[in-house]
Amino acid sequence: MTHEAPALTLPEELILLALDPDRGKPTCAARNLAYGTAGAVLAELEIQGRIREERGRVQVVNPLDPADPLLAALLRTLDPPVKGRRGSGIRARRWVGEYDRYVQEKYLDSLVERSFLSRETRRFLGVFPYHRHFPGVPDLAPGVLNRFAAAEAAGYPDHRDRVLAALVSAIGLAGELTRLGRTGRTVMKVMRRSEWTATAVHYNVQQNESGGGWSGDSGGGGGGD
Repeated sequence: MTHEAPALTLPEELILLALDPDRGKPTCAARNLAYGTAGAVLAELEIQGRIREERGRVQVVNPLDPADPLLAALLRTLDPPVKGRRGSGIRARRWVGEYDRYVQEKYLDSLVERSFLSRETRRFLGVFPYHRHFPGVPDLAPGVLNRFAAAEAAGYPDHRDRVLAALVSAIGLAGELTRLGRTGRTVMKVMRRSEWTATAVHYNVQQNESGGGWSGDSGGGGGGD
C-alpha cells in the first residue's frame, strides 16, 4: 500500500533537503540552514497571502492565523498592519537574523513530534549536548529531493518551486542539490536575487561568514553576492 505524502511547508521542505540522512546533520553550515528556515517561513507566509515585502520591510496584509499553528505563532511576531501608516514593519533581513535559531528549533521539534524525523542526543566531550536528526519516514526526504529535481528539470514552472530553489542557493546548497552542474547553480542564483526572502537569507549568511553578524537597519531588503 502506498501512502500519500504529507503536505509540507517550505521550511519543512528546506530542512529535509538539507539534512544528510546518514549523519543526521545539515550538508550546509548549520547556521545557514537556520537562516534559510527563517526565510522560508516568510516565503510561506507570503505565498499564503499573509504578508508582503515593501522596501525591504515585512508588511502584514492578513493577520488572521494560518491553519498551521506554528506559522500562526510566527506570524504574530510580525508587526500587525496599521491603517494609514507606511514604512512600518520589521526589515526582512533583521527578522531572519533574529529568529533564525528559534525558528529552526521549533520546526525540528515539530518534525520530530510528528515522527517525520527521529532525534538522537549526543554529548560533545561527554558534557555538552547536541542533536542529530534522522529520517523517521523512509520515503519522505527522498520524495522531497525527487520533487525538487523534477522541478529543476522542468525549469521551475511553479512559483513555490522557484522560491525553494532561491532559498537553496541562499544557504549554499545549490551545488549539492542541482543535477545540472554549473547551469543549475546559475539558475538558482538568478532566482535568489529576485526573491526578497532569499536575498534576506543570503545577506545574513554573508554577514555570519564575514564575522559581522547582523549590522543594523541600513540598506535594502537583501544582500548581494
